Amino acid sequence: MRISLRNFTFRHVALACALAAGSSAALAFDFGKLDVDRLKKAIDIGGKAIKAGKDIPQAEEIRLGDELAAKVLGAAPLVENAALQRYVNQVGLWLALQSERADLPWRFGVIESSDVNAFSMPGGIVLITRGMYERFRNEGELAGVLAHEIGHVVERHQLRQIQKAAGNEWKADLIQAVAEEKGNKDAKNIAKALTAGMEIFTRGLDRKDEFAADRAGVVLAARGGYNPYGLVGVLQTLGDLNAADSRVALMFATHPSPLDRQDELASAMGETLDTYAGGVESTRRFVTLAPAK
Repeated sequence: MRISLRNFTFRHVALACALAAGSSAALAFDFGKLDVDRLKKAIDIGGKAIKAGKDIPQAEEIRLGDELAAKVLGAAPLVENAALQRYVNQVGLWLALQSERADLPWRFGVIESSDVNAFSMPGGIVLITRGMYERFRNEGELAGVLAHEIGHVVERHQLRQIQKAAGNEWKADLIQAVAEEKGNKDAKNIAKALTAGMEIFTRGLDRKDEFAADRAGVVLAARGGYNPYGLVGVLQTLGDLNAADSRVALMFATHPSPLDRQDELASAMGETLDTYAGGVESTRRFVTLAPAK
């Protein structure tokens, strides 16, 4: 991860409210109904670029992320709590402004799922499950998880996995069919084109990508004025959960163990961030979320 603390201006996180208070992003996941035409546009990310291993243009990265998010939200909609969604967007947008990809149309949300997990999509969409959010004890822990997911997007971890799958698994004629929009006869095959993206949520990213996002997360949290060890607090909470609990099964299957992640962070960061350990943890604005009935 290329994020560093060099030349970093330490800001108090209270400024986030002023910056984001007027944002309309709180409930910005209005992706509508997933249909073949939109799907064609999402997957039309340039067959030649994919086959040549070139970078996907940012506009197409954002479009693909929108479609992936639409799939997730179709199964688990946003929690119906406008204050919560607005708050999470305020914290997330503030952290995203500290990253190297502050220009992305960042959007954040909490979805209705008892699973303990968080996801990020190419292009700047980050979703946290209710089951994860319920376990946060303060804003610093929320910031740690959001910053971890922002780190994935900044480094295009998901996008690289999708490109890899495109090169290894997708048929060349499928890419061509989408690019030329040949017609309904290809609809079934076109629907398969999002498989690579959706499989990330069940298979997970590489361990090295998860460790890199952890390192990025603690640095971004520090840049935003938070105690950078909020993420460590979450990892400690996760480590205390019963691995046999179905609500954490997917997270444990797709991520290194919480203990391994803590050890990796300690080894990689040492005492680098201790100076910033006095940053924000608890805030009066922290929105608590009672477990779903």
